[in-house]
Amino acid sequence: MEPLDLTKAPPRSPRTPLVDLDLIMAARTVDKMRASLPGGNLGAYNIPGFSAQMLEAIGVSEDDFRAEVARASSDADVAAWLRDRVNIDKIDAFNAAITARRIEHRLNDEVWRKKYPHGAAMPPETPLIDFLSKDDELAFLGAR
Repeated sequence: MEPLDLTKAPPRSPRTPLVDLDLIMAARTVDKMRASLPGGNLGAYNIPGFSAQMLEAIGVSEDDFRAEVARASSDADVAAWLRDRVNIDKIDAFNAAITARRIEHRLNDEVWRKKYPHGAAMPPETPLIDFLSKDDELAFLGAR
């Protein structure tokens, strides 16, 4: 896949399916990996965080995933590669765990509140992964 510049547009939403693979963060992580390839630009994004947690939960190394993204010609190739390597139970468990994390769980974290002051204005029951999309929207002033 071609490198991506995440200073021009944000990665896909955490809930965007990777083709027909319903793995939260997968398509977004593909975008971040493309941005980490030579010629790409991660901008303010990084792999540590939800992307790294997803990879760890499904048992795929960051290096292997990056290599597959670099080799693949499409999202379908990456989705097929993941389906061949990952047990669906791991995907379901990760999706359940990640959607259970909510803004209310971070409101006492002073570092998080300073980095994301608009987070406190959102309903506390908002899943953190949905907050990421709002944060992207604010960072790019509705560029989506």
